[in-house]
This record gives sequence, C-alpha cells and structure tokens, in this order.
Amino acid sequence: MTLNSFDNRTISAFTSKLSPAADICVGLTILSVVVLSVLGNGLVLVICYRRRRKMVGSELLCVNLAVVDFLSCICFYPLSIMSSFHHMWLGENITCVYYGHGCYTFGLCAMFTVAAISIIRYLKTCYSLVYAVWLEGANIQLVCCVIWLVATVWSSFPLFGWGEYVPEPYGLSCTVAWRGYHTSAKDAFYVICSFACFTMVPVLFIVVSQCQILYKLSRFSKSLSARGIHNNLKHTERQLSVMFFCISLGFVIAWAPYAVVSFLFIFHKENKYMAPEGFVFPALFAKSSHIYNPFIYFYFNKTFRRELRCLLLPLWPTLGGNQVSVHSATGHQHPIHIQLQERACVQNRPFGLSRDPTLSKSKGKAVHNSGNPVPGRPVCTCWGSPSKKSSHHLDNKVARGSLSVSI
Repeated sequence: MTLNSFDNRTISAFTSKLSPAADICVGLTILSVVVLSVLGNGLVLVICYRRRRKMVGSELLCVNLAVVDFLSCICFYPLSIMSSFHHMWLGENITCVYYGHGCYTFGLCAMFTVAAISIIRYLKTCYSLVYAVWLEGANIQLVCCVIWLVATVWSSFPLFGWGEYVPEPYGLSCTVAWRGYHTSAKDAFYVICSFACFTMVPVLFIVVSQCQILYKLSRFSKSLSARGIHNNLKHTERQLSVMFFCISLGFVIAWAPYAVVSFLFIFHKENKYMAPEGFVFPALFAKSSHIYNPFIYFYFNKTFRRELRCLLLPLWPTLGGNQVSVHSATGHQHPIHIQLQERACVQNRPFGLSRDPTLSKSKGKAVHNSGNPVPGRPVCTCWGSPSKKSSHHLDNKVARGSLSVSI
C-alpha cells in the first residue's frame, strides 16, 4: 500500500499542515493525555489485580477498557507526540500503517467494550432472573476475547486491500482513508460498514440500553418509595448504574465530534471544506476519553477508594490518620478504656463507626491499661487525629505506635 494510490498523494502528505506553535501545543496536549491516562488506568489495573479473586462480570469489562486505554497511550501516542515536535510524521508509510491500524483496533475494542457493558447492565437490571447465570465468570471472559477478535479482524482488512490507512488532513496522525468511498467499490463497502455496523450500531445499543436502565431504576425507586420501603440495595444499584452511565455517556460524547467530522469527510474529495485545525480539535477531544474513566471508578466505587488508600498508605502515611478504640465497662473503678494507635490498612471495614473484632470471650472485669474489653459489650472504633493539647503526650509513644489511656 502506498500513499500514491489515490488523489496523487506525495510525501508532503506526511508534513504538518499546522504552524510550528500549533504543532508543539498538539504534542503537549497528547503528552498530558498520555501521562494522566497511564497513571489513572495503571492504578485501576493494579487495584484490579490486587482484588482479582473478588471481581464480578462487569468489573472484568472495566478492566478490558482500562487495558485498551493504557496500551493505546503506551504503544501509539508517543509516535504522534514525537511527530508533533518534529513538525512532520516520522517513519512515513510504515509507521502510518502501524499507527492507523493499532489506533483503529483499540478504538473498536473500546467501543465494543462500552457497548457490552451497557447491554450486560441492561440484562442484569431488567432480566436478572433469566440471564444472571450466563453473565458471570467464563462467559464475560469469552465476550472480551470476541471483542478483541472482531476488532482485530475488521481493522486488518485495509492491510489486504479493503480500505487504506493514510495521514489525517493536518498531517500529524493516521487513520482510515474515509475518502476511499470515492475510489473503488471495496473501499466504499469498507467505509460504509465501518460507520454503519461498527460505529452507529454500537452507539445505538449504548444509548438504548442506558435509557432503559435509567427508566427501569426510576420505576423501581418510585414503587419502593410509594410503599414506604427503604432498601440499601436500591442505593447500591443506583450507584453502579450511574457509574456505568457516566462511562458510556463520556465515551459517546468524546468520540461524537470526530465521528461527525470523519463522516462528512467521506463526501468531500478535497480538504477545502474544513481547515486543518478543524480536524485537530475533534481528534484531541476523542483522545481525552482515555483520561476520565479512572476518576469515574474512584468517585462512584468505595471499594476502589479503599484499595487506593491501602495502596498509597506506605508512600503517604498521613492518609492513615489515627485509630481510637473506646471500650466501655460495667465496673465502678475504670468504666472507660481508650486506646489510640496509628492506623494501618484495614481490609473490608466500612468507614465511620465499626465494631471491634477483638472482643474477649471471658467474663472478667476490664483490666486497667490492658486493652481487654468487657465481654458482651460493643466496642466502637472511630478515626481521627489527636487534639493539639494532647499532642505533646504522644511524642514519647510514637516509637511503640500506640497509647492507652483509662478514664
């Protein structure tokens, strides 16, 4: 495949059509996307690996989406960054095919993954009794494999003459030759199918599924409220649905401008209908879709926040704060026992007040400064930091990590 196959393209197609200052701005923008995406999605992958034995079906698809975003920024975008700083596409035709094929493959994987998440959430929400058994474990892994297979096969057709990968109109990126619609029947078939079957159909599934989920949850919530029923499961399901709705909506919004510009580009043989800068902004906006998914996970998912705190605790000990245990007793001499110690990473413990698991089974009285609570009485644990007045009393106890005070 050569760039001279249509429109008499020459090597100048690999030269930037932007000003040098604009090239540097594009390079810095993509570099920011890469840094934020690698950090955010890298943390998501590490946390998912730590709790890999507790993951459910929808989380596996989120992992697949994080892998797509992480690898896209690692394998392909550095080439675009270096080309921006050099004011031309580096490597010419070979790297153009590599970049175009890879980005299109990962873009299809991301779109199919978001569509699969929406469909599976819809089936679980509206038809949980029928499909619940089929939407877990090995079947979700099979869905991920099918997504990668279909995306790889379809994006490989231009390597065999059905379509082509060429530079973008602004010269600093490569994509499918959307104007191939005018060259041959095979190219026209590939372009139309790419938009109809591999863009519009997944987007339609995403929109319809998310609308049905919101409608179902709205009716369910009104039904429970009308009966005066308060259900914690309702709140949890709403949180998950809102999280996946934000992921789906964000992906569609990020890629919609680029899809519209590319679709209009099909029907124009020349680049004159839009300035090169008009192609840059939709492309950069589409790349921003790699950034915000980790923030959505951490905002809506308490498990991710707890795991992130545990992961960062060795690097930033001040995240832990202090642990204060209050033990009440029935005796007359020492009715209350307070223990203050440095907080460590506690797995699967809710925030706020919690019951102390170290209750003694003996029936004795509370022992002064021993830390043994009275049997049968609840012990509450709260998180906080010592006051300024008592800070000087703790200096001598820092090395031991705990301090006991009886009242």
